[in-house]
Amino acid sequence: MEKFMLTDEKQQTDGITLYRIAARKPFDGVKAGEVGGWIETETNLSQDGNCWVHDWECMVI
Repeated sequence: MEKFMLTDEKQQTDGITLYRIAARKPFDGVKAGEVGGWIETETNLSQDGNCWVHDWECMVI
């Protein structure tokens, strides 16, 4: 089973379409169904291992 999938949620950044990812199965602290960050294509993130793109927002204080 693949570790993540691209969701239907997308955004344009500098003319590039980015897709939000969601975990298909639990691994290394990521829960199945957890929504992650944004990638352009599935080739930008390996389906193997424990790598993950989180959707953390930066806050300037």
